[in-house]
Amino acid sequence: MSFISYLINGISLGSVYAIIALGYTMVYGIAKMLNFAHGDVIMVGAYTIFAAVSMAGMPPAVGILLSVLVCTVLGIAIEAVAYRPLRQAASSLVVLITAIGVSYFLQNVALLIFGANTKAFTSVVTVPAISLAGGQIIITGETIVTIISCIVIMVGLTLFVNKTKAGQAMQAVSEDRGAAQLMGINVNGTISLTFAIGSALAAIAGMLLCSSYPALTPYTGSMPGIKAFVAAVFGGIGSIPGALIGGIILGVIEILSKAYISSQLSDAIVFLVLILVLLVKPTGILGKKIQEKV
Repeated sequence: MSFISYLINGISLGSVYAIIALGYTMVYGIAKMLNFAHGDVIMVGAYTIFAAVSMAGMPPAVGILLSVLVCTVLGIAIEAVAYRPLRQAASSLVVLITAIGVSYFLQNVALLIFGANTKAFTSVVTVPAISLAGGQIIITGETIVTIISCIVIMVGLTLFVNKTKAGQAMQAVSEDRGAAQLMGINVNGTISLTFAIGSALAAIAGMLLCSSYPALTPYTGSMPGIKAFVAAVFGGIGSIPGALIGGIILGVIEILSKAYISSQLSDAIVFLVLILVLLVKPTGILGKKIQEKV
């Protein structure tokens, strides 16, 4: 029974990674850039809920909505101020360095406002736990909400991309930015919308992550952000289903590694599995090799 419990916990953690990975995979798929500040947007979202609920005494629902709003605006601002001026840069390395700079900026702002001490995050999930197999397996409310949220977000985002005009515009910009602009598509607006959606999902991921693991620091989003990027690459960066598959597999591997091998080596095992997968299939599980005409 303990294996089933570990498996459920792994799926729950992997669902958080999948939600975060969606931000990476959407931005890369459409804007062809890696937003390494994405993990710190998670931290901002978690601190917003903490300030609203624990410090200001607001209802959890209001705190969550406020967090989504703050992160959405933050994502749009980061894209407009830090990334848009560099969109035509000769080297992608410039964008990468800028993303790292934005990441450190957000961490230090959080340090100045909230300090370096760990904050006790109060879970905003009110769903009761479920007991199975005569009490041998207990599924927490946070686990239930996390898994359901991941499924709903994944289905909703897939329908949005495939069935709406904004989603079709995203696909067009992803295929050929210049041609999309000639067809009358607002490229800047489409990329801003992509950052807005990814950042809103980061706020939800921050709420789910800190509800399950109730400790909050200015560096809370760093490692989950890196692991979610690994999940995006693992599943095939640019693929929405790939983000789900990569996140779930990564979460299960991490929890099982902690349970059966070593909690200290679990992160190393996760990255080792990624290396092995990329050696076999460099594009990831669902990634497709793109042939460029010259």
